[in-house]
Amino acid sequence: MNKLHLTVAAIVERHRRYLVVEELAGGQKVINQPAGHVEPGEPLRDAVIREMQEETAWRFEPAAISGVYLWQHPENGERFLRVVFCGSCLNHQAEQQLDEGIIRALWLSRQELEARGPQLRSPMVLRAIDDYQDGHRFPVNMFQQIEIEDLAAHAQVV
Repeated sequence: MNKLHLTVAAIVERHRRYLVVEELAGGQKVINQPAGHVEPGEPLRDAVIREMQEETAWRFEPAAISGVYLWQHPENGERFLRVVFCGSCLNHQAEQQLDEGIIRALWLSRQELEARGPQLRSPMVLRAIDDYQDGHRFPVNMFQQIEIEDLAAHAQVV
């Protein structure tokens, strides 16, 4: 079965540099946006705030969604649906231990990221930066989470 992984990622730009993480994935050092899987029942907005905090020790404030990407890993066939939020970060907790597998957080320019092409975790990293730079913005609330209780209430009304 070809499972679809729902993930979120964050883009934060400061002085023409982007907050990224250097992490271990598959035994390799790679560069990625702060990103991760959405937990069952977790709203997308909450997931990106949590992942940013865990991976960078920064509190993230989403302002918009800058892209939604579907990518299939060429080696193992796994598919990823990534919702990328852009926004700002504040309240850095420098003493916080970063999530397992995260080596460090870095601020890199678009050119520095492109130069590290083979080190990028997936093509979604640079594509998301390019779409952000091109001004792609969608409302943070464009995805609505429907809970089982909502469905039950709707069924009783109908």
